[in-house]
Amino acid sequence: MTRVGLDKSPKLRKLIVGVIGGTVLLIGVVLIALPGPSSIVIPIGLIILASEFAWARWILRRGKEALHEAKKGKFRKAVSAFKRS
Repeated sequence: MTRVGLDKSPKLRKLIVGVIGGTVLLIGVVLIALPGPSSIVIPIGLIILASEFAWARWILRRGKEALHEAKKGKFRKAVSAFKRS
């Protein structure tokens, strides 16, 4: 199966992914204050952004680590997962 379209222009792809992912992420942040599923929308926006941006992959990886540690009941270690290593 061949991919058509945005593979030929990576800058355009990065721009489109950035706009769509940024918009979804921004909607998720707004939903923190408004009634809505911000805990679902924010990770979706980060997943979209992570397809093109390393910083979004880093945030997702740290979030997974923090969630895993929080499930174990280690709150301090979960919070420290977001510190630069």
